Amino acid sequence: MAKLKTGRHTSGLKAHRQSEKRASANRGIKTLIKNSSKAVLENKDDKSLNKASSVIDKAAKKGLLHWKTAARKKSRLASKVKTEKAVK
Repeated sequence: MAKLKTGRHTSGLKAHRQSEKRASANRGIKTLIKNSSKAVLENKDDKSLNKASSVIDKAAKKGLLHWKTAARKKSRLASKVKTEKAVK
């Protein structure tokens, strides 16, 4: 990258670089949430449910998800696992 002239927009450029880094990290975590949720729906077992719950909790702790959103996602996954066990 060429040397930039200092001026008013340099702080804007830095903010843009920071937002790109954060978006990239958040995208990875959201993908992990989706994949672990899919694994729960496919397997319907406690092991995958625990892993998904852990991933969701960590995302909520980092502020990626609201804590109520995280609780709702975990509850819905748990209820689907529970209904599958009741059917068997």
